[in-house]
Amino acid sequence: MLTQAEDRQAKIVELLRERNFVDIRTLTERFDISVATVRRDLGELEEAGLLRRTHGGAVNLNQVALDVTNAARLVWKQTEKAAIAAVVAGMVVDGDTVLLDAGTTALEVAKKLTGRSSLTFISNGLDIVAELTRVDGQSIYSVGGEYTETNRSFRGPLAEQFIRQFNVDKLILNAASIDVDRGLICTVSPVNASVARAMIEVSRRVIVVADHSKFTKSSLSVVAKIEDVGVIVTDSGTKSIIDAAPEKLRKKFVIAN
Repeated sequence: MLTQAEDRQAKIVELLRERNFVDIRTLTERFDISVATVRRDLGELEEAGLLRRTHGGAVNLNQVALDVTNAARLVWKQTEKAAIAAVVAGMVVDGDTVLLDAGTTALEVAKKLTGRSSLTFISNGLDIVAELTRVDGQSIYSVGGEYTETNRSFRGPLAEQFIRQFNVDKLILNAASIDVDRGLICTVSPVNASVARAMIEVSRRVIVVADHSKFTKSSLSVVAKIEDVGVIVTDSGTKSIIDAAPEKLRKKFVIAN
């Protein structure tokens, strides 16, 4: 038979499976317990590998070990991605050189920018290049390198070398996961991270695009610190996580409605 604490902790884990993130206040009210008791529960559950504590609460522990194919990701969070893309498109001004990282959220941004002939585009994403070339008169540079079918992109040393030839105004950067507690933007592999860091090096302003599901996962390779990018554009599903973040990080986020 479960003790009262064990029963409560099992219910916390189940709640996280439903919501992905819960804050301390919600838990104190739901279980009629003190903040100290909540923190003790979360600490024990984290030690057991059942969740990850964050500022003000906890997130479901969901490690991203492998990239998911673009075909699968295209149907995920479409409404959120479209809202994010609309906000990001408004940040791009005439005359900009825009570097688009391979990924389905950046692809949504490309759809919003296609036809703006004053822009110069660079991308390592095959789907993004295909989208941009639908309209004549676009200035487009396609990054070469080792091709990977998973997210239909080019990566590796040749891709990095190509990217470093440019001077970019805006980088639209995807992320496999964002760890607000540790202040990190991550991706699934060192190869992907190396290409992303090359993109950051040549870009004047880094715009990270990430729907709320990216904030409840973790992944292997660090790309950058949150404080070192320009802005992270996300959707309203991330609001509770952002509200619990340190003030110096909160200012980095823009929520697309």
